[in-house]
Amino acid sequence: MSPEASAAPTTSVTAAPVTGHPAGGETRGAPAGTGATPGAPTDPSAATSSPAARRSGAFATPAARRRWWLTYLGVTGLAVCFAVGLLVWRNPMAPGTRGIWLIAERRLDAVVAMIVVAVCQAMATIAFQTATGNRVITPSIMGFESLYRAIQTATIFFFGATGLTATRTAPMFALRLALMVGLSLLLYSWLLTGGARNLYSMLLIGIVIGSALGSVTTFMQRLLTPSEFDLLSARLFGSIANADPEYYPIAIPLALAASAALMLCSRRLNVIALGRDTATGLGLSHTRATIGVLVLVSVLMATSTALVGPMTFLGFLVATLSYQLSGTYDHRYLFPMAASLGLLVLTGAYFIMRHVFYAQGVVSIIIELVGGSVFLAVVLRKGRL
Repeated sequence: MSPEASAAPTTSVTAAPVTGHPAGGETRGAPAGTGATPGAPTDPSAATSSPAARRSGAFATPAARRRWWLTYLGVTGLAVCFAVGLLVWRNPMAPGTRGIWLIAERRLDAVVAMIVVAVCQAMATIAFQTATGNRVITPSIMGFESLYRAIQTATIFFFGATGLTATRTAPMFALRLALMVGLSLLLYSWLLTGGARNLYSMLLIGIVIGSALGSVTTFMQRLLTPSEFDLLSARLFGSIANADPEYYPIAIPLALAASAALMLCSRRLNVIALGRDTATGLGLSHTRATIGVLVLVSVLMATSTALVGPMTFLGFLVATLSYQLSGTYDHRYLFPMAASLGLLVLTGAYFIMRHVFYAQGVVSIIIELVGGSVFLAVVLRKGRL
């Protein structure tokens, strides 16, 4: 056998692994019509500029990516349907009249509040869990809601019922936001960047601070008159009815800015999720990045809580569902899924409870009950925090 005949099979076999194709396949990156043949020598610069044969992505397979898009579009579609239903369902005015638009506009204020709360709670919870490296704890569980209750109770305790009513203005809303952001930043930055980075220490300190604020709040409530206490009780439960359209010029820009900043930090959050040591090894300043995430989380949580009141387990519920339905670690896909799920939970719950069971006032209680049950189920299934 001639040397030329014996060398041909060897050349074709060795060329296949280099190009990333099986033997006999076309050379990757060769333009059509150039006459490139298997085994022909290629220019190293051309091979370098060609697309890589292997790459990593947010999804393991194209089927997983399609499944995410189908799930996301389905969830978003249901949320939009429930939102439209809240606007037009059982509108008492005749179609085409001015009254039907006035009622729809009034209902639109509630839908806007649901959108703001869903985005704030969902994105803040996922970002906080990534920064802490745990998918169980949330800003609400760490005592954030106690700050809101303490501020509301102190307002009516020192200034009376008229003072609480007078605080329903945009400047006072901005003041509450600033106070809550400052206090939360002081708490979380110390917990995550100080010496108490152990998860159990964080939980213990958060619970202690929440309990201390709760005790002070309860003491002030016992000194209130019955009428003042009744007025305060309506503010201490999370409800879309607490949202005032006067707050929207402040709440909506803050929510949009903080949410957009978290979306821009999605790749950095992916690195933070790998852990402090790995993130530092990859060249990321873990402490600085964590502080930046905490600032955005505090702004989102303060905006949501100051707008409608405390909703302790809403963020945990939508974040847990988002992890299960997304099937990816990438925050570029986790954030949109969680926001759509949060809107679906709020609009669906309010639509069903308003038009089916005629019990709109218990929506927040049901959400807290379901979210708390999911929290207990997650903890019991893992057997640990």
